[in-house]
Amino acid sequence: MPTVGVKRDLLFKALGRTYTDEEFDELCFEFGLELDEITSEKEIISREQGNCKASGASDLILYKIDVPANRYDLLCLEGLVRGLQVFKNKLEAPRYRRVCPASGDPQRLIITKETAAVRPHAVAAVLRNITFTQERYDSFIELQEKLHQNICRKRSLVAIGTHDLDTISGPFTYTAKPPGHISFKPLNQTKEYTATQLMSLYKTDSHLRHYLHIIEDKPVYPIIYDSNGVVLSMPPIINGDHSKISLQTKNVFIECTATDLTKAKIVLDMMVTMFSEYCSQPFTVEEAEVVYPDGNTCIYPELAYRKEKLSGEFINRKVGINESTDRIAELLTRMCLRSQATGVADEIEVEIPPTRSDVIHACDIMEDAAIAYGFNNIARTTPRTYTIANQFPLNKLTELLRQDLAAAGFTEALNFALCSQEDIADKLRKKISETRAAHISNPKTAEFQVARTTLLPGLLKTVAANRKMPLPLKLFEISDVVLKDESKDVGAKNSRRFCAIYYNKSPGFEVIHGLLDRTMQLLEVKAARGEGYHIQASDDSTFFPGRCAEIFVSEKSVGRLGVLHPDVIQRFELTMPCSALEMDIEPFLGHTAESLLTHDVPMQEVITHKFPTQAPPPHLTTTVFGDMNTHAGLKALDAFLADRSYIEGFVASQADTAMFDAIPSPPPQTFCHVRRWYNHIQSFQLERAHLPLAGRQFVLPLTPPTSTNNTSDDDIDLFGSDDDEAESAEAARIKEQRLAEYAAKKSKKPALVAKSSILLDVKPWDDETDMATLEECVRSVSMDGLLWGQSKLVPVGYGIKKLQIGCVVEDDKVGTDQLEEAITAFEECVQSVDVAAFNKI
Repeated sequence: MPTVGVKRDLLFKALGRTYTDEEFDELCFEFGLELDEITSEKEIISREQGNCKASGASDLILYKIDVPANRYDLLCLEGLVRGLQVFKNKLEAPRYRRVCPASGDPQRLIITKETAAVRPHAVAAVLRNITFTQERYDSFIELQEKLHQNICRKRSLVAIGTHDLDTISGPFTYTAKPPGHISFKPLNQTKEYTATQLMSLYKTDSHLRHYLHIIEDKPVYPIIYDSNGVVLSMPPIINGDHSKISLQTKNVFIECTATDLTKAKIVLDMMVTMFSEYCSQPFTVEEAEVVYPDGNTCIYPELAYRKEKLSGEFINRKVGINESTDRIAELLTRMCLRSQATGVADEIEVEIPPTRSDVIHACDIMEDAAIAYGFNNIARTTPRTYTIANQFPLNKLTELLRQDLAAAGFTEALNFALCSQEDIADKLRKKISETRAAHISNPKTAEFQVARTTLLPGLLKTVAANRKMPLPLKLFEISDVVLKDESKDVGAKNSRRFCAIYYNKSPGFEVIHGLLDRTMQLLEVKAARGEGYHIQASDDSTFFPGRCAEIFVSEKSVGRLGVLHPDVIQRFELTMPCSALEMDIEPFLGHTAESLLTHDVPMQEVITHKFPTQAPPPHLTTTVFGDMNTHAGLKALDAFLADRSYIEGFVASQADTAMFDAIPSPPPQTFCHVRRWYNHIQSFQLERAHLPLAGRQFVLPLTPPTSTNNTSDDDIDLFGSDDDEAESAEAARIKEQRLAEYAAKKSKKPALVAKSSILLDVKPWDDETDMATLEECVRSVSMDGLLWGQSKLVPVGYGIKKLQIGCVVEDDKVGTDQLEEAITAFEECVQSVDVAAFNKI
């Protein structure tokens, strides 16, 4: 979400009262905003550039407020204050009007056909007799920047130009010319430049260089002239210096050039509505005429109001409240949406002002009603619909495999989903055209050019970063790769892969082969041709000739394993042989595997065979809560389950299944808690036999009939003996002795200590920082469980180097947050600390 920074004192002055920080935070929350930070200009500079650069900066308190990305009317102080005042019923929402010029024709902007090749659309308006102060001027400029970064998409969709109308004369011409034919003095420059020279000049400008790519490859550049040939602007790069606005400006001509006309209209409406309150006639905007190449004319700004109708029942139902139609209309009016009941049933007519371009659906109106009502005021209710969630089968299979592969002695790694083209092609001795890779159109770094098509490069790079660790290195990863697929609507698909490598002085092919056999054993796939799995010799440029095999499951290829080619090992900066296995695990999620991984509710079966059976046991319905055949019994159980998920404990158990069986039919909807529990336990029917045993008895057995005369001889043990009791006591003693011996033996084993290898990037403030002193400061950080390793200086740019230092930590004693906090405490020389690499040992 965009963040708006406003001066606290200026904000309180505009609101007409002061608030404590807590009160204003609460007000923001009520209005649907968030007070993100309370800071000052000095504190911001000190945090980003150091204390020495912050001297002389302002100490005025700034409020950083998070604003929803589609609320363009809240991106400046004026709109924010106006919205809060209307919300607090201290002000009526203003009505914006478009007016004709007091004298003469409206200003005219003529668009020529040459602009179609670059930015074909333009809109314009005039703020007449406006009064600027320094605060208003700063807010005016800041709103332009906020809109440029937000709806304008960094000027690629819309570019805003503001000009002092008294220094130029219409009609204005918006055209496009070759860059060599354009010459003018740009804003804040002392001489004229051609457009070609400006492109070279601004390539080093920290602000404008980000916008050059929009037009620099075009054969013509857009340009706006007045009737005297004076350049107003060269959108979307820079305005002309001749027409720049100042505190003395009284009449402002605003033009927006765009590739998206709808966005241009919204941006123009926002600019004029936010600052028209400072005109001599508040909230009025002077119209301008735009002439298109085909001769059509349009009048801007539109400042269009539209009306929507919806029912009060819709809002009450969606929000979960029960308010009258008039009350809902009042709530919407507080959100700058003038509303009134039409008198037809519960219908409400809502007027959408030009400042609320975010309202495009009835749900947007409903959301504003909920904000005005107050989310904290909405009563908690039990959902009318219950759903049972299951883990995604592929993820469940992945988790199960991870546990068993770790138990097999392999360490899991987690690598980036993006990599370089070289990683998946050249380094693996393949051509990039054969990889089916999805390419990033505008990659920021050479390390992230494509989505990975194999997990192998990531594991090899992990080994390369941990070459000094004790051998052998056994790593695995189960994650997604991305492959092009024209059959998919997005042109690509994710595929879950399993990859493992063994790095040692010997290739260790037998280790990888054994891991494959263990994996297939876990997946319950037999080693056999046909329905099982088998491997057969194969050729692959990544693997050593004659040392590669292809894996087949049900006669379909799912992966490869073998010894990596020496060229591949060398290109990843490794020195010892390595074996690898990679295969797709999605084919194993067939019907059988999926039924084992999900809690499907069994469908009702049709009985086609009848077998002679004994009479079924009587259905037990008597429980500790009462008889489940009665209303009272279900009511007692419903009260018991009101704050519980299960009958006993925090997981499903045999107590739940016994109680489930005691209920003869699905409970009615009136017992919502029982109904929720009943549907949930019903999903465990396939694995109910494996659930934990119950701790106590909840379903009561049938009371046996009492008899005084008929006593069976079978009920009397005529040969009972005290020896049975003695044998039971002796068996219990032996069991306890063995358990004690096992516990003593287990306690003598040393506990495994979890450790991690961390690589830290420590950045200085500038090139004047003494890096030796910086390293001494870092190594002076001492903690129990922390061991510093080797370090080196890595060039960053412009003569600045960063310190890259490694360490080994015990996970239970030292965390990365503790390290970063301890190192950044040396604020005189340390700017920031980043974790460059993190690996479990």
